[in-house]
Amino acid sequence: MTQEQISALVKKQRVYYNTGATLNVDFRIEMLKKLYASVKKHQDDITDALTADLGKSEFEGFMCEAGLVLTELSYLIRKTRKFAAERTVPTPLPQFASHSYVKPSPYGVTLIMSPWNYPFLLTIEPLADAIAAGNTAVVKPSAYSPATSAVIEMILEECFAEEYVAVVTGGRKENDSLLEQKFDFVFFTGSQNVGREVLRHTAEHLTPAVLELGGKSPCIVDTTAKIKLAAKRIVWGKFLNCGQTCVAPDYILCHCSVKEALVQEIVRQIRKQFGENPLENPDYGKIINEKHFDRLMGLIDPGKTVIGGESDRETCRIAPTVMTDVTWEDAVMQEEVFGPVLPVLTYEKLGEVVSLLAGKPKPLALYLFSENKKHIRTITERCSYGGGCINDVVIHLATSEMGFGGVGESGMGSYHGRIGFDTFSHHKSIVDKITWLDLPMRYQPFDRVINSRLLKMFLR
Repeated sequence: MTQEQISALVKKQRVYYNTGATLNVDFRIEMLKKLYASVKKHQDDITDALTADLGKSEFEGFMCEAGLVLTELSYLIRKTRKFAAERTVPTPLPQFASHSYVKPSPYGVTLIMSPWNYPFLLTIEPLADAIAAGNTAVVKPSAYSPATSAVIEMILEECFAEEYVAVVTGGRKENDSLLEQKFDFVFFTGSQNVGREVLRHTAEHLTPAVLELGGKSPCIVDTTAKIKLAAKRIVWGKFLNCGQTCVAPDYILCHCSVKEALVQEIVRQIRKQFGENPLENPDYGKIINEKHFDRLMGLIDPGKTVIGGESDRETCRIAPTVMTDVTWEDAVMQEEVFGPVLPVLTYEKLGEVVSLLAGKPKPLALYLFSENKKHIRTITERCSYGGGCINDVVIHLATSEMGFGGVGESGMGSYHGRIGFDTFSHHKSIVDKITWLDLPMRYQPFDRVINSRLLKMFLR
């Protein structure tokens, strides 16, 4: 799509939004139901596309993408009327007699830019929030997951007219053209480097934006952790989607006294969950492309690898890999791994962990395996991160009842459920003042004695 076509599309959506058609709550709910039905109808197409792009099995594709989308849609279908309602708030005495209320209002024409690692989920979930809040949307899926982008385009064209919801496919040229446009709100999920570019462009228009980024998410294992359960859950979350998950445990930071037991159990769990030869496991995914495959292979140090390291460049598959005796100077610790490579580091005192993490960029997620309530309180209170789990990994993002998002370098803003609705809404503060009474003290000329007494009585 050319820059002129993109510009015309944005103008077309603005004209449509200005008709007020999207403001009606019944309309929004009907559109959510329409999208829900289409996702259900095309589940096989979605599964096939995710397999083509990322090697995801049917079960994983539904569990981690289509199923979560259906959950979010059904939640919003039930709750949008409540979320969109005006909310009365107390009125201060000096504003007697008035009715004060907060009115959620859509931003208008929005842009949703999604990544390739969970291409269906991370496109349709924010779109559902945007629709529930009453916006129009231009959706830009990733060029790295073309099969899923094609299914997204098919579903959205089946459901909506382009003046309401439209899809723009393509690569960097289309991204740049979109960011040159004046949107009312931008929602971006992707890398930190691209996130910086998005923020530079939105700043030119003073457009509010949410950035869902990533980072090196630590997984802390202390001396009280249930090692077998910890290893089982870490292996599941780390190697889900072949490690290409923004909230996957990026590295383990375990107490030195439990390192050997933990590593042995992780090795056992990898073999149990993926088999002796994971590259032959049909349910184990693949790296998105050769560029990322080569980057990941460059992070693996064979001398520090205790399991894995095998790869097949032709199929873009890398076996689940664990590295020990890793230092902060190793290549694998210089960037977000975003693949099936798990470095293991150690600590001696929990205070070291708090100090260490305070000096690092704020991660999108943090995980702690512990039975010690004091340790749990210390980490959750003193460490800054987007969200996380105690004694599990990844699952905190799979609920519509809590917001999901980053902090600092891992992003800004949240979405999912009510928070997602609020993210795509501006909340107007309105005072509706009566006309049958008008207190004179605020008007000139001021009676300094009387006004002073009244002000001190009201404003204290």
